[in-house]
Amino acid sequence: MSRALALAPALMLAALVAVFGFYALHHDPQVIPRATVGKPAPDDSLPTLGGGAPAPIRSAVPGPMLVNFFASWCAPCAAEAPTLKALSDEGVRVVGVAWKDDPVQSREFLQRYGDPYKVVFVDRAGTTGIDFGVTGVPETYLVGGDGRILDKTAGPLTAADAQALARRAGF
Repeated sequence: MSRALALAPALMLAALVAVFGFYALHHDPQVIPRATVGKPAPDDSLPTLGGGAPAPIRSAVPGPMLVNFFASWCAPCAAEAPTLKALSDEGVRVVGVAWKDDPVQSREFLQRYGDPYKVVFVDRAGTTGIDFGVTGVPETYLVGGDGRILDKTAGPLTAADAQALARRAGF
């Protein structure tokens, strides 16, 4: 009986390795967590990049908007900058959230790659990103006029993704 008891921890460890190994081999990396889609967008208040007092994100602009989480240290964020600028030029209301970034670096990033945002908020600690469901930057959320998150795109927006989001928002 004591020999079987001694083997129990090793058997448990082997079972855990098997379960996690199976998950790792059969996990689709293209699956994007979408837990917040369909729910009200967080109405967190954040300071603006320009130094303004904290304000609620959902009231940053009237009507539907794209909320784009970006960072100066994020190479894919630089790659999607022209797409966001084109959307903004077409009248799409884009709100930026500088996620876990230094405000000085965020301003330099926007000067270098262009500023497509109506308002830029600073989420230095990343807590608003957590509330939205951000898993990494860039991520863009389509927030409807009623304040609900209608869709989410992870990774840099392509022109096709951007147009689909703009159509869905009614821009």
